Amino acid sequence: MTDQMLKFIIIVAGGLLFLIAVAYIVLNNKLKSKETKYIAQLVEGTKTSGFNMDVFYQKVYIYCAKIPFLRRYVLKVRRRIEIINLEDEYLTRRQTAQIIFKGLVVVLPLTILVIYLTRNNPILMFTLFLFELFFIETFMEGMVDKIDNQLLRQQIDMFGEMRHSYHEYNMIEEALYDVAQNDEVEVSRQVEKIHEVLISDDPETELEKYYDIAPNSYLKEFAGVSYLTKEFGDRKDKDGASLYLKNLNNIVQEMQLEILKRDKLDYVFQSLSMIAAAPILFLDVMKNWAISQFAFTRQFYNGTGGFLAQMAIVILTILCYIFVRSLKDNGSVNTARNAENPWQKKLYDKKPIKAFIDYIMPKDGTKEYKKVVGLLKDNASKLKMEWLYINRVTCTIIAFVVSMFVIFESHHYAVNYVYTEPTSDYNLLGNMSEREEKTAMQKTESDNVFLDKFRNDRGITEEELKEAIAESDEYGDLVEEELDTTTKRIMSKLKIVQSEYLQWFELLISFAVAAIGYYGPIFLLQFQKKMRQMEMENEVMSFQTIILMLMKIERVNVEMILEWLERYANIFKEPISRCVNNFESGAWEALEELKNEISFQQLIQLVEGLQSAVESIPIREAFDELDTERNYYQEKRKESNERLISRKSMIGKLFGFAPMVILFVGYLIIPLCIIGLKSMTEAFNTMSSM
Repeated sequence: MTDQMLKFIIIVAGGLLFLIAVAYIVLNNKLKSKETKYIAQLVEGTKTSGFNMDVFYQKVYIYCAKIPFLRRYVLKVRRRIEIINLEDEYLTRRQTAQIIFKGLVVVLPLTILVIYLTRNNPILMFTLFLFELFFIETFMEGMVDKIDNQLLRQQIDMFGEMRHSYHEYNMIEEALYDVAQNDEVEVSRQVEKIHEVLISDDPETELEKYYDIAPNSYLKEFAGVSYLTKEFGDRKDKDGASLYLKNLNNIVQEMQLEILKRDKLDYVFQSLSMIAAAPILFLDVMKNWAISQFAFTRQFYNGTGGFLAQMAIVILTILCYIFVRSLKDNGSVNTARNAENPWQKKLYDKKPIKAFIDYIMPKDGTKEYKKVVGLLKDNASKLKMEWLYINRVTCTIIAFVVSMFVIFESHHYAVNYVYTEPTSDYNLLGNMSEREEKTAMQKTESDNVFLDKFRNDRGITEEELKEAIAESDEYGDLVEEELDTTTKRIMSKLKIVQSEYLQWFELLISFAVAAIGYYGPIFLLQFQKKMRQMEMENEVMSFQTIILMLMKIERVNVEMILEWLERYANIFKEPISRCVNNFESGAWEALEELKNEISFQQLIQLVEGLQSAVESIPIREAFDELDTERNYYQEKRKESNERLISRKSMIGKLFGFAPMVILFVGYLIIPLCIIGLKSMTEAFNTMSSM
């Protein structure tokens, strides 16, 4: 290496060291600056040295979404929550994980309790596990409903802020933007979305899209009224008040009535579900108590009768629980369900199943077809005809399989009782002593030898059995009288064992149960229809509020009012939709057809008002009484809600307390009375013969 090269390397190295030193000094000064320190503090503030619940719930969501069984519940809860949170993925995951975690905290101890209480009864244990599936779904729905109710309460506060902002800016867009800045509440995301809709290039199209994802009808009304006010301008009412703010006040009053109704329904039904479910957990407890206190009931509870009584109570409890939940959820404002690709559709897409369903399904145009379609429309059900018949066939198969299983198990219980119960006479004085029970079990084991030997010999006579017993090691030393008694006892046991097989009438019972299962979904739809009829008056009164808000806005016509009614209708959605579709062909005729399709008098009066507004008088004059008698309609709405809650409460208590009554009366008191009287009669007869 030359001197020139060495000198060049030294110069380059020295230059690099100088640049590094300069960079170090500059960076050090920058790191010491006030702004850099502030950023470092912010970063430091995001670090958690301990346990953090938000991070925990995010991890719970990720883990649960990977587990096949829990994934179904995660997606089901998420579908409802993401509508409320509107694209806030972090909050959606956190709330979903909270609900799933709380559900697991409830279900896991319940599962342990079920296993402990039914450890000696695997059939009851399996049934209770199935029942837990119903319970966890309703528990999670209740948690989501709480979030929905919380959003509704936040809307009332938001409307108060909206009034102040509108007074300050006197512009819809500015007021919405100001209210949307509160990021601490979920409703702010909804307001922000409505603001984006109103300032978009095509607000009408965006508004229709928002209607499809709005969590409740009140936000739809708010978005629609805000859009109409932005397009046509605000105006003063006859008392000088802003029409827009007055409409907001009408929506708030509607929400307050809805919140009161929900709170009262929650209060009435919060314990009924658990009361309906509780008896199923104490079947074995009550059975063990009855046997320990009254030994003469052992034959009933350990035999066929006790098993059938248990199954009847389990089925009754599940049905009553479903009815109670259906009764409470009937008035829900919004229920997001996945109706695009349910399990019914997946089954129907299979060619053999599709061919069978199409064969049993009523043909289009027949009386039965119209009847079923009408029932689905009356319930505003998203089920298609073929999906309903998939449900009916599924319920038929399940009912038949369950009934056959119960029948076979009842035979098994009868045979098992003969083979395992101590052979002795019981009395009213209590249980046998340990020595007596040991002797009785030895006698049972000796009898079982002959039961196993002659179980399949249906032609054996009592004399042949007596001869076999006399020659046996177990009873060879018995005297003649004892031999006769033993022969009669074993013969009676043998007849029970040989008679426990499937009978023709039991098969007929299974087909009858299957037929009941086939009509089960129809019965449920009819029940829901009856419950929905109780909501008719409430829905028509909400129509009155919508008309009251729209009738004072300029350029609003009858067709626009019908479109709004269709958007918020539930029970009367189908006839109103047909009226909207036929409106252009003839307004009066379409409204007349709507009037003929409905039978609810209050709605008929509204339709007649719309007919008057079509031909002769302005909309404001046609519904002038809605404004002048506003207070009367508000009081009537409150009274209607009270009657609705009272009727639902009465029906709910009927279904809620039915399993408890059946448990105590049918499973404990009646068997005790019947078996006790029978035992006393036998005891008196024995004493008389002596």
